[in-house]
Amino acid sequence: MITRRSALALFSGGLAGATLAPLTALPNRPVKSGRLPLRARSRAEMPASGGKVQPFERSLDWKASETALIVCDMWDDLYCVSAVRRMEVMIPRFNQVLEAARGNGVAIIHSPSNTMDFYKDAPQRQRMIDAPHVTPPVPIARWCYLDREMEAALPIDDQNEACDDEVLRPRVRMYSRQHPDIEIGPYDGISDNGQEIYNYCEQLGIRNIVMTGVHTNMCVLGRPFGIRQMKRLGRKVVLVRDLTDAMYDPRDAPYVSHERGTEMVIEHIEQYWCPTVLSEDLLRKAGQSKPNAVSSG
Repeated sequence: MITRRSALALFSGGLAGATLAPLTALPNRPVKSGRLPLRARSRAEMPASGGKVQPFERSLDWKASETALIVCDMWDDLYCVSAVRRMEVMIPRFNQVLEAARGNGVAIIHSPSNTMDFYKDAPQRQRMIDAPHVTPPVPIARWCYLDREMEAALPIDDQNEACDDEVLRPRVRMYSRQHPDIEIGPYDGISDNGQEIYNYCEQLGIRNIVMTGVHTNMCVLGRPFGIRQMKRLGRKVVLVRDLTDAMYDPRDAPYVSHERGTEMVIEHIEQYWCPTVLSEDLLRKAGQSKPNAVSSG
């Protein structure tokens, strides 16, 4: 069993487990010069203004040094057992992607909301607190609700329990931290605070956000570090569509499988908010810019 003390010792030493001496100024990740080639999928009416909504792909070319990957609300437990099981299936792939992203020079931010007390002594938490304050160009909301001026209604009904368990557990908080199987590196950050994350991104010159985690129709869109807020702050954003999952019950409209319900939310995001990519794009070693790629940071 990992106690708070042993967990913090692990955080202090990173993946190697060695204990670091206290630091007055925590170092940030080494800056690397590589670029991330991403195959980004979006959706739009074709032809415009009246045509059928169809997917299309384009190549993005992001500087790794200007990119952060956010792990959204991958908690250690939830009231919905099926959701926890799906989340745990993704964790091995998460760790592969996080390791590759760190190696490419991408900043990693772990954002398990409402659990910052667990991490209060972790250097990765202090790193985010210490980032100098920067006034954002727009207010950072505590929650970004559905924006009727920017998007249609969500394609799934998630207003009730939204859990596909056969027998529902009480809908109460059951989490206390990020899932312990997700690796936290020594140069990573930990925060659920939109202002802190904005400060940190400004400090490091981060312009691009790779969003991962759960749940696609809820926290991934609505948190103060989620897709809606990041777009309002002027960030370039992509969602990793095979490292996310919706909170949806097939017993609710539109009465499709859970997998299809998640796909429908992803398609909504692709049409109204940002492109999506596959995790395999993030496993590649960062390289030089491709001539035919769209350079966007």
